[in-house]
Amino acid sequence: MAPAAVPHLVVHSLREQIREHILEGIVSGRWKPGERIVERRIAAELQVSQTPVREALRELEALRLIESAPNKGVRVRGLTAADLKESYPVRAGLEQVAAELAAPALAFAPAALEREVAALRLADAALDSEAQVRHTVAFHHELVRAADNAVLLHAWESLGIEVWTTLSIRWLSPAPRAYAAEHQDIVDAFTRRDPNICALIKSHVLSCAPQV
Repeated sequence: MAPAAVPHLVVHSLREQIREHILEGIVSGRWKPGERIVERRIAAELQVSQTPVREALRELEALRLIESAPNKGVRVRGLTAADLKESYPVRAGLEQVAAELAAPALAFAPAALEREVAALRLADAALDSEAQVRHTVAFHHELVRAADNAVLLHAWESLGIEVWTTLSIRWLSPAPRAYAAEHQDIVDAFTRRDPNICALIKSHVLSCAPQV
């Protein structure tokens, strides 16, 4: 696959690159709701085999962004704000548990979170929505990882947080917004051992949900 195909992404596998390429096409309107996504065309465009394209499409179908039907192929789903909102209460519950488990560790060693806040400051200043998505998701990923619970981490990752965050910010938050300050507040709450940290995390996640 040509490196220039998705130059703004920091990803770790060919499948992820293809998934992000398709996601970008959906978000930008290249593929509109109801429009067919042709596997072989994507493979030819990106100069890859159809196998990783098929894997990426299956992942996006599991996240309910696309749908397939016999003799009709794969098509983009017509998503609403209500669809985007559905994952947030589940995510909020998982991150609330993660905050409780991770609180002792993050009180002493918040460096991973602080690194993402620093990156968010730069992204906010540049109004770089791609970087805002990337580092917002990375911040919450590090929070969940700090809980040191493999089952919790797997459940969180299975929600496709990056995909839904990308869609929510690009489709439903067109006005510029700063993200560093609110995430710095979370870091500060961990370091001062705020007893309300779990409620703070839950409230923070729910506040990011699309309004319907």
